Amino acid sequence: MNTDQVKGAVKEAAGKVQQKTGEVFNSPEQQAKGIAKQVEGNVQKNYGDAKEDVKDATRR
Repeated sequence: MNTDQVKGAVKEAAGKVQQKTGEVFNSPEQQAKGIAKQVEGNVQKNYGDAKEDVKDATRR
């Protein structure tokens, strides 16, 4: 596991919390920010996954 995978997972989780908080407080702005953070985290996590795949492939 590399740092991009970890940071991406953390951003994704934080985005879910922010989105749910926005729902509770009826704040569409916070909901949108939370969704955006989830997407950003997912992209970063996928980038980290790809880096790991390349690293694994070069070891073979």
